[in-house]
Amino acid sequence: MGRRFVDLSVPLHNAPMEPQATIIQYLYHHEQARALAKRFNLPGPEYFLDGMAGANENILALCTHSGTHLDSPFHYGPTSEGKPAKTIDEVPLEWCYGDGVVLDFHDAPRGHNITVKEVQEKVKALEAKGYKLKPMDIVLIRTDHTTHHLYEKDYDETHPGMSVDATEWLIDQGIKVMGIDAWGFDMPIRKMVESRLKGNAKDFFGCHVICRRKEYIHAEKLIHLDKIPEFNFTVSMFPVRVERGSGAWIRAVAIIEE
Repeated sequence: MGRRFVDLSVPLHNAPMEPQATIIQYLYHHEQARALAKRFNLPGPEYFLDGMAGANENILALCTHSGTHLDSPFHYGPTSEGKPAKTIDEVPLEWCYGDGVVLDFHDAPRGHNITVKEVQEKVKALEAKGYKLKPMDIVLIRTDHTTHHLYEKDYDETHPGMSVDATEWLIDQGIKVMGIDAWGFDMPIRKMVESRLKGNAKDFFGCHVICRRKEYIHAEKLIHLDKIPEFNFTVSMFPVRVERGSGAWIRAVAIIEE
């Protein structure tokens, strides 16, 4: 028996053109030696061994929803189920570690709004394979969108997303945490706007707004869901403890016993 770890996170990188821009300033060894020498009035960087100090990322300017991240209930509204919504530092750690389940929608059309019927069919197919969904499972929606389109210009506008009915059905099965390997959990914003102008208010950020009635959270911008099984694995997605944060970055990992 062995244990295999699969990284489900994308790297944080300089991405000034993304909707949530990320800017990282790197100071490598020789640069850091010069900077520290100046700061502490040393004659020069030669006072450090080989003229090098420890590399550092001196400035990070990014949104808590940049990269692979987990939303908090507070992201979706100030209250959830009639109580003050939890910020990311208040999310119970028990929610963020548990048995994982993959619902495979990698062949869904771009921009598709995944229906409750489609989710129920996937869950039924898992039962036929020997796995029954249970409360507190962490449900991961596989689209393969991040794997194939992460650095494309329209990455945030073309992914399949979850309908509010599909999400609510999973919540009603006792699911507290979900995740998707796409830019967002709902269908793309541009498509939601078009749908809203045609009268569909229900799915206008529906997977976010529903938390005001039924508490749950979801992770976005996962990757490598094609490299893990549909079940029989554990998911870890602990968020960085950002005080009063609406979300935070996670190092999402699937742990597979072999």
